[in-house]
Amino acid sequence: MATKTEEGAEARDDEKTEVTEGTEATEAGEDARAEAGEAEGLDAAEGAQNADGDGDADAGTETDADLDADADGDADGGDVASGVGQGAGAVVSAALGLVSLSGGWIGTVAGARQQLEGQLRTSSTASVATQIKAVYGNAWHSTALWAGLFALAALLTAVVVLVRPAFGTPGRPQAPWIRSVAWAGVWLGAIGLLLAVLKYSDALLGLPSTG
Repeated sequence: MATKTEEGAEARDDEKTEVTEGTEATEAGEDARAEAGEAEGLDAAEGAQNADGDGDADAGTETDADLDADADGDADGGDVASGVGQGAGAVVSAALGLVSLSGGWIGTVAGARQQLEGQLRTSSTASVATQIKAVYGNAWHSTALWAGLFALAALLTAVVVLVRPAFGTPGRPQAPWIRSVAWAGVWLGAIGLLLAVLKYSDALLGLPSTG
């Protein structure tokens, strides 16, 4: 009987040992699964952070590119506006040079007005030389004065157009046609100014002699 009792106690002890080992094995498996889950969660979180970082970097790169594109667009727009202004200035200078050679309607009206004043202010008893000077000479001088003013305006405008690229964006040459028209304005203005000075001083087409 004692032997059977001891064998039964040993069997129960073996069962307890097996149950304990099974429990420990189960807990070990659960711990391993928990650690694996935590590792996967950390990896997923790091991947999300890396993705966010990459997205921010890409966004920053796109923003810089957009800013560069906007800056280039503004620079191109400014260059186009500057080219249009220079072209208009060149055309205006050439037109003013042509007006200085012809006198223009302002010079014609000024000459006619001066002639009328000479007729009103000169008496019929004045000498022929005085009448010629008051009626015709002063009128011609007035026309020459206005022609000289137009020629001077043409010269100044053309010079501004020609020297403008020196103060603009480096590396962007002026259009050839703008320089050609501006130089035409310079020459027309110079010729008109010379003729105006010669006429105003009576060195060219002076008053006829009354002797």
